[in-house]
Amino acid sequence: MKPPVAYRQYHPKWHRTRVSTFWWSRKWSYLKFMLRELSSVFVAFYVVILLLQLHALRGGPDAYQGFQDWLRNPLLVILNGISFLFVLFHAVTWFNLTPKAMAVRLRGKRLPDVLVAAPNYVAWLAVSALVVFLLTRQG
Repeated sequence: MKPPVAYRQYHPKWHRTRVSTFWWSRKWSYLKFMLRELSSVFVAFYVVILLLQLHALRGGPDAYQGFQDWLRNPLLVILNGISFLFVLFHAVTWFNLTPKAMAVRLRGKRLPDVLVAAPNYVAWLAVSALVVFLLTRQG
């Protein structure tokens, strides 16, 4: 058995290379991970906007009109556009993670990733089509 290494007051420090604060920006997989984490802030922003909208609806027609006027602010329009892109990125990356989190087997063989993720996209498309139909129908 080896004796423990004794501490020496003037022991040289080990050489450690400095790591940049933005180390994650040099590789696409790390950058994608960081953007996905950042996208949760924009998802939360959409939730806050939705709650404010519901509050305005509860306040009556004048309060809701004031809320809509507030949403027309150019800064909010730009922020909503950026948020929309981040929320889309969040949804796509979430759906693409499904096969990694849920290994579906059929007759002892694992289903290909595309067959596990595809139902999410089909459901997303169906719900989106229903929303468009409900918003654009006449009468």
